[in-house]
Amino acid sequence: MKPRDVMAIGAAASAAEIVADDSMVIAGGIHPGYAHGQEGKLRASALVVAGGKEKLCLVSCDVLMFNRDMVDEVTKRIESECGIPFENILISATHTHHAPSTVRVHGYDRDAVFCGRLKEAIFKAARDANKKLKTDHGARMFFRLGQESSVGQNSRLLLEDKTIYWVGPRDAALRPTGPFDPELPVIAFRKPDGSLEALLFSHSTHNIGTRPGNVRSPGFCGLAAQELEEELGGTVIFLLGAAGSTHNLNLPADEMVFRMKAAVKEALSEAQSRDLRMLGSVKEEFEYRVRRFDEEAEANAVTRYCSKRLGGDPGPTIEVFRGMRRELALHQGEVRKTWLQAMLLGDVALVGVPGELFTSLGMEMKRRSPFRHTYIVELANDYIGYIPDEEGFALGGYQVWTGFHSWVERGTGERIVNEAVRLLSRLRKGGSR
Repeated sequence: MKPRDVMAIGAAASAAEIVADDSMVIAGGIHPGYAHGQEGKLRASALVVAGGKEKLCLVSCDVLMFNRDMVDEVTKRIESECGIPFENILISATHTHHAPSTVRVHGYDRDAVFCGRLKEAIFKAARDANKKLKTDHGARMFFRLGQESSVGQNSRLLLEDKTIYWVGPRDAALRPTGPFDPELPVIAFRKPDGSLEALLFSHSTHNIGTRPGNVRSPGFCGLAAQELEEELGGTVIFLLGAAGSTHNLNLPADEMVFRMKAAVKEALSEAQSRDLRMLGSVKEEFEYRVRRFDEEAEANAVTRYCSKRLGGDPGPTIEVFRGMRRELALHQGEVRKTWLQAMLLGDVALVGVPGELFTSLGMEMKRRSPFRHTYIVELANDYIGYIPDEEGFALGGYQVWTGFHSWVERGTGERIVNEAVRLLSRLRKGGSR
């Protein structure tokens, strides 16, 4: 859609809780697990921005990820009942590893009851934000590119035996195999009286970590968002950046929450008003293929690593990967479709990518973007697994082992970068193909 030059801007945000309980399988591990109790809330948080005839909607959900069948359904409902065009709606996951399952991954399926509640929460958050929207009150957008360089790191460490670290001891680690992106964009929408309506922040580190232990949680970034909301007012929304190759390896959750909040508040204190006249979004289907793979080589890689570094009996974990490959073998070479999206808020561009994008690819996308301020929102509108770069495929490791967590063919990540840059260029040129 062509970006529109609009004068009077409105912005409104709202959040809806996704109710869960201890009976639901928690996503994020190799085997099904269960949490006992909860900290914070699991939420769908929505922002609607409008000016003139243009209206955009961003939704962030405290779940691991979701597939397009679920997201397309609720996106169409938002379009129908709220009047926001399908291509102007971006729905993403924060990738907390501490919420009930919303996808089929590893050794378990998605929880149907929780998925139903997730869809209702997404719609409610978007609907309520849309109801609050007033375009004649002169909302203003503020922006600052902050930094948080201590919470995460490239976690694909090269080990002495030339394998790539996944879990287990790190005493044999030699060096990281890729970059870490410390950028922390902060976007604030303020009402005419200066009060905060919405605050968005993004960071490219896996959102894993709870304070008490085995509880349901929005993860450390979600906890930071909810605590900032209590302190600052408005609705605070976390958007996950290109974090496919980046994790926290050392810090406890409480310290990560503290550092993330401090970095966001520092950036907010220095945020400057931005020209928000240009609003636009483009969303297109992207074709990719299920990879072809060598079963013997895959089995050897998984067995070698798990037998050496997993501890205990690695057999059940090895079997989970074997079972996933057995099913995916029937789909090798299959063409599938997903979504890519580019959205413009003034001079700040967001790119929605439907998987766990390696950080190097996200940084390359930002370098090649025609917009100075471009940021990745991964796990947006769909889930197609890890999206490694060429070097990642060459080095191997968990993120490249074939399974329900990783099935795209080699080169898909580079193609996504090219297509995303093309979508950004369309926005820059006014939406022309």
